[in-house]
Amino acid sequence: MTSASSFAVYLVDDDTGVLKALTRVLNGKGYEVLAFSSPTEFLAQHDPSIPGCAIFDVSMPGLDGLELQAALKAGGVERPVIFITGVGDIPATVRAMKAGAIDFLTKPVRSQELLAAVGLALEQEARTLGLRNELAAVNDRLAKLTPREREVLTHVIAGRLNKQIAGDLGTVEKTIKLHRSRMMHKIGVRTVADLVRIAERAGIAPSHQANRSDG
Repeated sequence: MTSASSFAVYLVDDDTGVLKALTRVLNGKGYEVLAFSSPTEFLAQHDPSIPGCAIFDVSMPGLDGLELQAALKAGGVERPVIFITGVGDIPATVRAMKAGAIDFLTKPVRSQELLAAVGLALEQEARTLGLRNELAAVNDRLAKLTPREREVLTHVIAGRLNKQIAGDLGTVEKTIKLHRSRMMHKIGVRTVADLVRIAERAGIAPSHQANRSDG
């Protein structure tokens, strides 16, 4: 589980008073705060590999908060974002939520609301990191497969029997049984259902051969 001490909060607001106030609240709860007074400064120093969330002021010179979030996404960075604003801008709130914002807070931001929103961001980031680590472990196991074993995998998850796979690949059933056994062992699964779940997680599609007629 990601803890506050290992969770960075990127704070971007052109109001230095707001930066100081929010930093003080977050530091008090053990969060590492990286504060920036301009979007360009944030983009220049942002490290996507550090777990955490971002808090963006909606109205800033240059890039506004929504554009800053879009810039992260354009760079392939999926980081939980909380927006803050000094004016009640309903259209901006709607756009922020549609873009996947954790929350939208109005100034002056109440400490309780801020900490609750960051807590939700921490939980979301922990889930994301867990899934990312799980996928990395899956890909590591899949990387151990030979090209033939990976080919057999796509046929197995398509529901093909050993005899059918042998026919598809132009070999004998005994050879397919051997490839299948080694493939299942390397991936660390015992059942076809588990193999299908692993393959789906890794984005491996079933072989199109399963759609052809055997008759």
